[in-house]
Amino acid sequence: MAEGTTRTATVTPTAGGRGARRPALSPSRASDFKQCPLLYRFRAVDRLPEVPTKAQVRGTLVHSVLEKLFALPREERMPERAKDLLHPTWSELAEECPEWMDLFASGEGEDGADETGAAVGAWLETAGELVDAYFGLEDPRRLEPEACELHVETELSSGVLLRGYIDRIDVAPTGEIRVVDYKTGAAPRQIGEAKAMFQMKFYAVVLWRLRGVVPRQLKLMYLSDGQALAYTPDEPELVRFERTLEAIWQAILRAGKTGDFRPSPSKLCGWCSHQALCPSFGGTPPEYPGWPEPDPGEESALDRAD
Repeated sequence: MAEGTTRTATVTPTAGGRGARRPALSPSRASDFKQCPLLYRFRAVDRLPEVPTKAQVRGTLVHSVLEKLFALPREERMPERAKDLLHPTWSELAEECPEWMDLFASGEGEDGADETGAAVGAWLETAGELVDAYFGLEDPRRLEPEACELHVETELSSGVLLRGYIDRIDVAPTGEIRVVDYKTGAAPRQIGEAKAMFQMKFYAVVLWRLRGVVPRQLKLMYLSDGQALAYTPDEPELVRFERTLEAIWQAILRAGKTGDFRPSPSKLCGWCSHQALCPSFGGTPPEYPGWPEPDPGEESALDRAD
């Protein structure tokens, strides 16, 4: 393990008996700040609502299905069984987030419910195609992951708290670790892969600091086109990346003190939900509410899905 100690994060009790977690850095929020500090502010500080796309919700659904697939006995991890999980899993997600059904609403009228049902059915078929694509990349009957959708959290010796969720961790009998992440979105490939690899190195640093072992492989599985990308990090690279994360967090803290989160226009602005509030597009951000406590680093299920 590289020089420096790693401390396990602690939870501070509150008067109400609930834990108030310290501000932390997650891969999604770190990526937001790198992309555009103002986007980070909108999401982590102002916590402005964002209407998800059908593709984002589909990613959440597929991730949930694959998590449930690995909870089944090996012999049941077949394509048909996985696709049987789609409808009940979607029902659970729609119950938890009923506003997601609005994405499929066809308006009022006698045929509105039927049209909505048809839209959901067609959308579920596209999710089924992604599940089928997964089976083209590996046979889950030959795997027994150590964990799926694992919450990880660790504090670096510098005091930066890292937090995130890992899609899947495989551990070989020899102790070698593989970190697996499923990708279902349609982001531009070059940009998407750069963001995805940033996320994977983040997880590699966290696991290295928690377990003292550098993951042997970081594997991205692109279900939309049936491609896989594998990468082998080394300790010096993770040391450098750790320093990058520390620098990002210090920059966030400096901006947090003053509220100076500046926009950084790029090609990705076309996918941003907050153009109306962005000075780069003639908008005005809301009044800065101050640095949030306790936790501006939390990721949503939609963040983790893609």
